[in-house]
Parts: sequence; structure tokens; C-alpha cells
Amino acid sequence: MTSQRTRSPGLLVLEDGRVFRGKSFGASGSAFGEAVFATGMSGYQETLTDPSYQRQIVVMTAPHIGNTGMNDEDEESRRIWVSGFVVRDPSRIASNWRSQRTLNDDLEENGVVGVSDIDTRALTRHLRDRGAMRAGVFAGADAQRPVAELIAAVGASPAMAGADLSAEVTTQAAYTVAAHGQRRFRVAAIDLGIKAMTPQMMAARGIEVVVLPADTTPEQLSALDLDGLFLSNGPGDPATADGPVGLVRWALGQRLPVFGICFGNQILARALGYSTYKLQFGHRGINQPVMDLSTGKVEITSQNHGFAVQAQPGEVIETEFGRARVSHLGLNDNVVEGVECLDVPAFSVQYHPEAAAGPHDSAYLFDRFVDLMTQTTAKEGS
Repeated sequence: MTSQRTRSPGLLVLEDGRVFRGKSFGASGSAFGEAVFATGMSGYQETLTDPSYQRQIVVMTAPHIGNTGMNDEDEESRRIWVSGFVVRDPSRIASNWRSQRTLNDDLEENGVVGVSDIDTRALTRHLRDRGAMRAGVFAGADAQRPVAELIAAVGASPAMAGADLSAEVTTQAAYTVAAHGQRRFRVAAIDLGIKAMTPQMMAARGIEVVVLPADTTPEQLSALDLDGLFLSNGPGDPATADGPVGLVRWALGQRLPVFGICFGNQILARALGYSTYKLQFGHRGINQPVMDLSTGKVEITSQNHGFAVQAQPGEVIETEFGRARVSHLGLNDNVVEGVECLDVPAFSVQYHPEAAAGPHDSAYLFDRFVDLMTQTTAKEGS
């Protein structure tokens, strides 16, 4: 395994003019995206390969990153999706029995620019106080360019608000993940940036998962003889996702059981008439407390979202498909973390019950989806 080369200059430049000087690792060159921070102390490989981080520069708040290396088994997709990676102290060696490559190896292979040896605590405080913002990472010769020129380049890069990114991360062709053991149900999973662990969680419960592109139409769904519809996580602004919203509205009209997570929560909410908005700095980490409002139970959850649903907890609204309400609430800032329908079989959460990486408090939601399909099938057969 190769050691990491961190001696050449590296810069992180924010759109407000703040500059953090450090050293480069990974690939040389420059990259642009939205600067966000992730609070997990582990799971950096899952973070890097999560498609929800498309067009984002991720700052890890934990100081030591890379000590367990990289392996094929823990990847959540086919490649690294982050635009840039910022850490305090990248491990120079990988020391773990499962490691196949170093972090530096994979960043170089995927052309991802990294910046290290900066004060990530100060950077995190800055993003917390000022909000997530456009940024650029510059390594090697690009870091020698005039700072004013780099700030101008960052200002000319696209913003996350209004970004429609599903087409950039979705599968280009349908594929099937077979049920483990006897098949109980068949579900279509709309790939808005799906993670590899999610279909496996459903397959373990006897669900055959047909993963479909983000631009799938109602006509294509209706030809598949489905028991349910799953809406995945993904990047971008949910206000731009009119196609998936229309698909969900069709499914609700058919009374097809629907389960959404993360971006999928925002899609279901929009289909019900709720609006969405951009959070100041988002929720990204594996230690976010959420309360189930129907039971009062608190779950520690894994989250990665920069947008949220605009809704009033405790209020039941009337929609075209019957009544709907907020089901889960984040305890750190009272952000809506789930919605549910009361008259049609549909619910969603803003967090990641598959928790790769993270706690498994919310894995029961996949069982709830199974129960929903079981109840719907029983009603149709009676």
C-alpha cells in the first residue's frame, strides 16, 4: 500500500472569501462544490461512496481519517462521489485486516482532490455559523494561483439550491436484487442516488427489489406487477424533482404502498402538497436524535440532508389522497424527519434506516414497510 503524499500545497476557498491553507492529498488539480461537514467519527468510506454527496466538498469533523483504509465490501456505490475531501490528519498508512487500499489510493484513482492539515474545528464553526456555501479545493500547482482568482472561480460555480442532480447519479438501466430465500414481495426502488445497503436490507426481508432509473414513468411501473414502491436517498434540491413527484402521485392514486428515505421523504412530502426548504448547514452524521411522535420513542439515526420538509408537527393536513401528518421530529433543531399518510399506505423518513455506517435503531422501518404491503395485499384479497 502506498503512503499518502501530503507535502504539496492545498487550499480550501469559500465563497465568502475565507481561505484555509493546508496540504494536498489524493488527486492534484481543483474541484468545486458545496462545503458541508459530517460529524461521524467512522464510516468515511461509506460517506465518500454515498451518491447523496454528489457535488459536495465534505469536511470530516473527526481529526484522524483513513486509518482503516478502503475495501470493496463497504462501498455504497460504484465510485467516490464527493467533489473534494477535507480532513485534519489523514492516516499515512492503512492498518486493518480488511483493508485493500489506502484512502489516498482511492482518492487518486477517482480523481478526488483532498486538502489536509487545516483547522477543521474552525472550519466547521465557520460553516455552522455562516451556513453551507460554495467552495473550491485546490491542490498542487492550482493552489499557487492568485487567491482573488480562486475566489472568483468559486463564485462562478453552481449553487446547490435549484440543482437537479438525480440524472447524474441514477442507474442507466434497471437491475434486480433477488430476495434472500423465498420471495414475499416485489418492490420497485427508484434510484435517486441509492446506496448499496438499502436493497440488501429489503432483500433480507424476502423482498425482490427492482432498481429503476430516476426518470421511470407510471406506465413502466404499472407493467411490473409490484407490491410496493421505494424512494431512495439522493443529492440535489427536491424542488426540482418534478418527475419523481409525479410518479409518487400516481402510486398514491393506485394505493400502492410507498416507503421513502432521505430525498425520498422530500419527494413523498411534495407529492402530498408540502413544500421544502434549504437548511443552514444540514444534518450529516451518524448520531442524530429523532423522536417518533406516535410513540415518543427516540432513535439515534444516520443522516445526510441539506434540505427539509416545511410542515407543522402535530397538524393533520387534508391532501388529494386523504390525511397526512408529520411522524418524526429531529430533537436537535425540531426539523421534520418523517411524514405519513393516514388514509393511503405511504410513509417516509428523512434519515437512513439502513445505517451504513451508523446505528441500527431504525432498521424496524423496513419491517414496517413489509407490514404495510402485507396489510394492503390482505385488503385487496378480501
